[in-house]
Amino acid sequence: MTPRSRTWLSFAEAFDLPLVVDLRTAAQALGLCPATAYKLIQQGGFPCRLLRLGRQYRIPTADLLRALGIEERPVYPADLRAGADFQEQRGPATEFETEDYA
Repeated sequence: MTPRSRTWLSFAEAFDLPLVVDLRTAAQALGLCPATAYKLIQQGGFPCRLLRLGRQYRIPTADLLRALGIEERPVYPADLRAGADFQEQRGPATEFETEDYA
C-alpha cells in the first residue's frame, strides 16, 4: 500500500500562489480530490468563482483564499524592503505636467 499524499496546502504555499490557479491546485487547497471538485462544479456548489478557458477551469487566487476564510494577504518586511530597493533603482518619481482643458 502506498502512503496517501498530502491533500492540503500550507499557509506559505497558499500565499505564494499565482493570480489564478488550476482546478487541481484549488481542490488541493480546499482539501478535495479533483473528482469531487468537478462534481461540485456540475452541481453548482463549488465555493469559488470559476473562469472557464476552453476545456479548463481557472480559479482566481483571491476568491480561493476568501473561500478559505483568508481575507487579506500578509505583508512581509522582506517584501517592503524589496519594493523600497526597486524604487531606489528606478530613481525619484517625476511629476507629470497636466494641462487644463477647461
